[in-house]
Amino acid sequence: MPYEHILVAVDLTEECDPVIKRARELATPAGTKVSLVHIVEPMAMAFGGDVPMDLSQLQQQQFDQAKERMERLFNKYPEINRGDSHLTYGQPRQEIHQLAKDQKCDLIVVGSHGRHGLALLLGSTANDVLHGAPCDVLAVRLQKKAE
Repeated sequence: MPYEHILVAVDLTEECDPVIKRARELATPAGTKVSLVHIVEPMAMAFGGDVPMDLSQLQQQQFDQAKERMERLFNKYPEINRGDSHLTYGQPRQEIHQLAKDQKCDLIVVGSHGRHGLALLLGSTANDVLHGAPCDVLAVRLQKKAE
């Protein structure tokens, strides 16, 4: 049975292109809906000596940059509907799982660097998303850039 709604977790770098392309390949034959999600992790309160620093301005800049990068993805992949995509603050695992439930997604696609060793089989976000996911999860192996 084909997937009806694919949620693609993106990190908004060039590395997310293979992840989006794989989701599109799965979606194309059946006309499956594809949604993007990017989670901006909250910055913790930092302390400079005894004086707490307010990081809200830095947090807002980080969110604004993510919005710009997300916009570039929409321009690059016009078939992905902006209205079905999400940019939010939070912990990636929790936000992705909740969004997948709320949107009735039946597949989550994430990128994985495939590091060595069993404990590092998936990157931390991919590994987190895999555990406790409300639906199938596809980890797309990302190629290491040549140095």
